Amino acid sequence: MSLRDFREKVVVVTGAAGGLGRALCFRFGAAGSRIVALDRDASALAALLSDLHATGITAITGVCDMSREEDCRHGIAAAIQAFGGIDVLVNNAGITHRSAFARTQPEVIRRVMAVNFFGAMHCTYAALEQLMTQQGMIIVISSVAGFAPLIARTGYAASKHALHGFFDSLRSEIEPLGVKVLLVCPSFIQTGIEKNALAGDGNLASHPQSIVGKRAAPDAAAGKIFAAAAKERRLLLPDAVSRSSWWVSRLAPRLYQRLMARRLGQEMLAGK
Repeated sequence: MSLRDFREKVVVVTGAAGGLGRALCFRFGAAGSRIVALDRDASALAALLSDLHATGITAITGVCDMSREEDCRHGIAAAIQAFGGIDVLVNNAGITHRSAFARTQPEVIRRVMAVNFFGAMHCTYAALEQLMTQQGMIIVISSVAGFAPLIARTGYAASKHALHGFFDSLRSEIEPLGVKVLLVCPSFIQTGIEKNALAGDGNLASHPQSIVGKRAAPDAAAGKIFAAAAKERRLLLPDAVSRSSWWVSRLAPRLYQRLMARRLGQEMLAGK
């Protein structure tokens, strides 16, 4: 099977300044891609750009708040202006919350949806013409929460389920035109998303997160995503927890719900 070649391709990564986004910039850059790194953190972007250039990777950065449609349009436009097109769009930016729905203000869920779903949608819309011209690829960083329930993360799970509905449907429209779509559903990765998780009142959550299994290193996760993209896969379940969750949630959904609630969320439902 021939692999997709990313040399000299223009790769846009959202949420690029830390964790998985940063690792993806380096992985695609190491393959010869030209990187457009978008993030809301200007100082972290400056550090990323310096590190990318130090390793010989061609890159530019752009400050982009994914909850703002205008920022998404400008970020994509800057990529096109700098490099003449876009070959790969990595919709990686995301935020989460940790709070039972009964104690979550609706604005918190709107904020999560604005970044995780609408940010990805706005970037994709802005880049789509270029992606179709280049017969490019869209990589969507979803989660186990994109196909299974996640206790005390109703807004986060809703945003990830929405990504699956949107991009699975979009694939049916653009795959005949040569544009591939890869959905990535990891369990837990060592990123900054949990450090910045919102509580139900919109402030930062104070309690630690329970997890299942071990957190994957961003570099290792980025390597698996790159390999799946090169093979033009449609879905990547990159770890044992994501693979077991996929099958148990489908074959025994009640069992999955009980196990997930027991391992991840009873302390939040109790208000601790």
